[in-house]
Amino acid sequence: MKYSHPWQSVSRRRFLTTLGAGAAGCALTRWTLADAVGKEPLHEAAFYKKLAKGKVQCELCPRSCVVTDGQRGYCRVRENRQGRLYSLVYGRPCATHLDPIEKKPLFHVCPGSLTYSIATVGCNLSCKFCQNWDISQASPEDVSVPYRSPADIAKAAQKAQAKMIAYTYNEPTIYPEYLLDCARAGQDLGIDSIMITAGFISAQAQKALLPFLKAVKIDFKGFTQEFYRDVCGGMLQPVLDTLKRLSDSGVWYEIVVLLVPTLNDSADEIKRMTAWIVRELGPDVPLHFSRFHPMYKMRNIPPTPLATLHRARKIAVGAGCHFVYIGNVPGSEAQNTLCPSCQAMLIQRYGYRILKNTIVDGRCKACGKSVPGLWS
Repeated sequence: MKYSHPWQSVSRRRFLTTLGAGAAGCALTRWTLADAVGKEPLHEAAFYKKLAKGKVQCELCPRSCVVTDGQRGYCRVRENRQGRLYSLVYGRPCATHLDPIEKKPLFHVCPGSLTYSIATVGCNLSCKFCQNWDISQASPEDVSVPYRSPADIAKAAQKAQAKMIAYTYNEPTIYPEYLLDCARAGQDLGIDSIMITAGFISAQAQKALLPFLKAVKIDFKGFTQEFYRDVCGGMLQPVLDTLKRLSDSGVWYEIVVLLVPTLNDSADEIKRMTAWIVRELGPDVPLHFSRFHPMYKMRNIPPTPLATLHRARKIAVGAGCHFVYIGNVPGSEAQNTLCPSCQAMLIQRYGYRILKNTIVDGRCKACGKSVPGLWS
């Protein structure tokens, strides 16, 4: 979901040269790794192994980058320094903001609550439609940001009266060390953590993170390897594996699919995707179909027609999905939560606002049926 910054519509050149970004983000000046020396030491990365001749192999995501001394992995934020892998973004969030949880979107998690959202630069994918390309496709030296400890983040979230810390805007998979430490610091203050991710992560890293997460939102890019490869620079199967591990973990999760006209929005693809979701994950996983808007390298493609979104929703409901939503269309009735048993209105939404919530103790007030989610 797009983060909030005063420069969100300006050029990349201006983004990288703007100073004094204010409380929502960072002061954007160039820095070097030497700037960190003598201030806060670089943080050694987790999830890697040492190889011969000073090389290391990152085990954080399915790329398994082999990195030589002085070089970085695909994500640009993990560097080999004399045979050790270091995170270049630990303690250096370049964007922070207070968001409603509905913006993530997580519709079945503490409706109406606030999240303290943080992000660093970098990503392990390269989606051509990325809304936050100005940070996700940036490198650590593109920005200069003050060090913020995990305790600082937790205290800021507490001061803002946020119920959760959200790791979002870019791909939090690339900074698991910082995420884990922030999550622990948050737990000490009674604040939970949620992860907004594309799910392109190794089994080892995912299993380490899950015990510290209240909920996960997966940006499911599409249902073909070609789309993942050509448009996102990734692979489909590892994301399917991530979803299946989530399903078995007991951690609450929801799925968002951004429908890009002509590329991942065919009726056949939606049928196959939703059939797989019901078969492998179950019918109660909330599924959000979001409207695409021209962005980054795909400004030549028009916004998703509303008819396409409604068709996808109809297909998903027909496949057996119980909770199917339409996103990026404020005022749509498809943003409301209905009881799958009696069709009573459970939660009425407009944009990110909750207009009505009739769920009582996790159950439909009308028929008493249990409603899957984290409601308290």
